[in-house]
Amino acid sequence: MVIMAYLVGSISSAILLCKLLHLPDPRSAGSKNPGATNVLRISNKFVAVSVLIFDILKGTLPVWGGYFLGLEPLYLGMIALAACLGHMYPIFFNFKGGKAVATAFGVLLPIGLDLGGLLILTWLLVAKVSRFSSLAAIVTLSIAPLYTWLLKPIYVYPVLMLSALIIFRHKDNIVRLLQGKESKISFTKK
Repeated sequence: MVIMAYLVGSISSAILLCKLLHLPDPRSAGSKNPGATNVLRISNKFVAVSVLIFDILKGTLPVWGGYFLGLEPLYLGMIALAACLGHMYPIFFNFKGGKAVATAFGVLLPIGLDLGGLLILTWLLVAKVSRFSSLAAIVTLSIAPLYTWLLKPIYVYPVLMLSALIIFRHKDNIVRLLQGKESKISFTKK
C-alpha cells in the first residue's frame, strides 16, 4: 500500500495537463512549482481546478483504500506520507515535484468531512486575508493536528508527521514571506 501510494502520488497532473494542453511546463514557468496555484498563474481556473482535484484524489484514494482494509492509524499515516512524498519527489519526473498541499488535504479527507471543512475554511480565510497561498497552507497545516485532536484524536500523530513534512517543504516560502518577497494570489479576474 505504501509503494502504491508513492507511485500514485508521483503522477503529476500539473505537468501532464500542461503538456496535453500545450501550456508552459509548470516546472519552468511562474513559481516553477508543479501545483495548482502555479498552474493558475500560468493558465486558467479550469486547468488549475482540474490539477487541484486530481492532486486531492491521489491522496484520498490510497488512504481510503487502507482505511477500508482496516489498517491501523500508524499505517494509514505511512500511506499518507508516501502519497505526499510521491507528489514532492515523483519518480516519473526526476524527483522534482510540488509542495503536496492538495495531496495532504486529500489524505486527511478520510478522517472526516468535518475535518475537511475546517481545513478548507481555514485555508480560505487566511488566503483571503493575506493573499498568500503559501501562508494559508502553512497556517492550515499547523492547525490541522489541533483540529484532528478535537475530532478524532487517534489520528493526531500521523497528522503531526504529515504537517511537519509539508511545512518543511515550505521552508523557501517561509523565507520569502519573512523577506516580503512572496508572490500573492488574486481572487479576481485580471
